[in-house]
Amino acid sequence: MTASRTDGNDPAPNPHATAEEVAAALEDTKLAQVLYHDWEAETYDEKWSISYDERCIDYAKGRFDAAAGEQPLPYGKALELGCGTGFFLLNLMQAGVAQSGSVTDLSPGMVKVALRNAENLGLDVDGRVADAETIPYEDNTFDLVVGHAVLHHIPDVEQSLREVLRVLKPGGRFVFAGEPSTVGNFYARWLGRITWEATTNVTKLPFLSDWRRPQTELDESSRAAALEAVVDLHTFDPSDLERIATAAGAVEAKASSEEFAAALLGWPVRTFEAAVPEEKLGWGWAKFAFGGWKTLSWVDENVLKHVVPRSFFYNVMITGVKPGK
Repeated sequence: MTASRTDGNDPAPNPHATAEEVAAALEDTKLAQVLYHDWEAETYDEKWSISYDERCIDYAKGRFDAAAGEQPLPYGKALELGCGTGFFLLNLMQAGVAQSGSVTDLSPGMVKVALRNAENLGLDVDGRVADAETIPYEDNTFDLVVGHAVLHHIPDVEQSLREVLRVLKPGGRFVFAGEPSTVGNFYARWLGRITWEATTNVTKLPFLSDWRRPQTELDESSRAAALEAVVDLHTFDPSDLERIATAAGAVEAKASSEEFAAALLGWPVRTFEAAVPEEKLGWGWAKFAFGGWKTLSWVDENVLKHVVPRSFFYNVMITGVKPGK
């Protein structure tokens, strides 16, 4: 039996922000978070190739294991902070990491989609629209708190981790993955920018015009990218995250990182996909993109992580435990 629901006082999604709201969001980071993620909510899974099948179940469980190491499973009740469409928690639940869950996000649109995904999967999940710096749950509620690509959106990361520790039971664990490293974000942004400029300029040539998205779609992607620059607040060195987690009160705080060679392929691939019509990219492209990422991830894990500093890898993960058990 599922329990997908939101609090009756939660605001409704706003997927069509006005020009005035967007202008105001440039000066208000939390408004920007809401507008950007409400805008993206209904298409987010498609944009980032998110699914709730074996491929993403294995990916989510792999990130959890890479951050936390081998843990006794399942946890009882888990919370996902900044849930987006529910990618991390819902796939972890399907992998047997947690028995029931709650999803929270500052974006009403994302909470709506996450709960719809949970209901479609038959998972026991409830949800709230919530600020990560003031989590609306009682002390000692959860056995596990998780998040994916969320900490870099939060203005006060240390305050948010204090809240995470407050709602965790003594001995409870948090796991956050998918955070951009400072070095990785630098090369990823440049690779994305170069790929976008090259693709959108080359497809202006008459014989490649059918590879060009309509200008209105390209303009919308550019506006989304401009707002994305407002909502991405932080990058991290792994040691920074360990220091922040310890300062918030966690014990056993440990950061790790992954994706160096894989990121050098992944960012141009994602940018190219956003710049050309979807129908031009068939099964062969999908096989190349996913197969290339898997191969280079293997190289990262088995070769490069032994010789390349952890701060050079793109994705940073952090785990820690609430003291007291």
